[in-house]
Amino acid sequence: MPTNLQLNSEGKLKHFLTIEGLDKQLLLEILDLADSFVGSEDRRIKKIPLLRGKSIVNLFFENSTRTRTTFELAARRLSADVLSMSIATSSTSKGESLLDTIRNLEAMYVDMFVVRHGISGAAHFIAQHAASHVSVINAGDGQHAHPTQAMLDMFTIRQMKGDFANLKVAVVGDILHSRVARSDIQALNTLGVAEVRVIAPKTLLPAQVETMGVTVSHDLADGLKDIDVIIMLRLQKERMSAALLPSESEYFKCFGLTEARLKIAKPDAIVMHPGPINRGVEIDSNVADGPQSVILKQVSNGIAIRMAIMAMVMQKQEGV
Repeated sequence: MPTNLQLNSEGKLKHFLTIEGLDKQLLLEILDLADSFVGSEDRRIKKIPLLRGKSIVNLFFENSTRTRTTFELAARRLSADVLSMSIATSSTSKGESLLDTIRNLEAMYVDMFVVRHGISGAAHFIAQHAASHVSVINAGDGQHAHPTQAMLDMFTIRQMKGDFANLKVAVVGDILHSRVARSDIQALNTLGVAEVRVIAPKTLLPAQVETMGVTVSHDLADGLKDIDVIIMLRLQKERMSAALLPSESEYFKCFGLTEARLKIAKPDAIVMHPGPINRGVEIDSNVADGPQSVILKQVSNGIAIRMAIMAMVMQKQEGV
């Protein structure tokens, strides 16, 4: 039997908590299933009855717009019943423990929790303590992981570039605080890209970052040479506990992506960003809105990817 908490006894997805520990075949299965859902929004009847009768609860302990909305749309397009809890007005704000909240929701015959939390490991904790029939999807936990964002990024890269094997990908910016960066790097290496390059000031890199399977550059101009895909990261000022940067304007001067710097990468390089964008800090508006940007495509792809992941984890015991 697999020891990975995310897999059931047959090796199928039961939870989706992190990219770490999942193999290439499973990631490709998610991408292929998402492919089948692309275009569902153009159908006259958008809903697919795969999860009819299932109940999904969005537990967002952190604010979110894109992630929460795309999860809600994805669940509804699969015909599930969806409840999005307002944590600020829930019983947790009155002192109820997280486990008590989970137990009470389970008593209402919930089938899945989609969890976003500011503490790393929160989704794993819920998955470990949830009832056996309940699946958990991690919608972002602390600085640890954001696996569905990583998969929609991989989906977008495959749409635009085809095979992963020869790609050189640069992840630029606040690597230290970014759960997206960690999940993207794990997914890119699992899918077998030629190189993952991280570009950041030393103060925004984790210790021993090379052990993540990346090459490191502290110079944006040098780091963008021969790059096929550029993933820009948001400066996560809310997670910074010290003055890690002189100023935002100084950061943009050194690490902001401008039209001139984009020309250093390959001519057909694509530009990505998980959002929300700090224009004029990480990226110039002319680049964010330019012809090489696929940022809005990432948002659209979030629906198909989250449909695929929810369908896979909800069908783990039904042999569908």
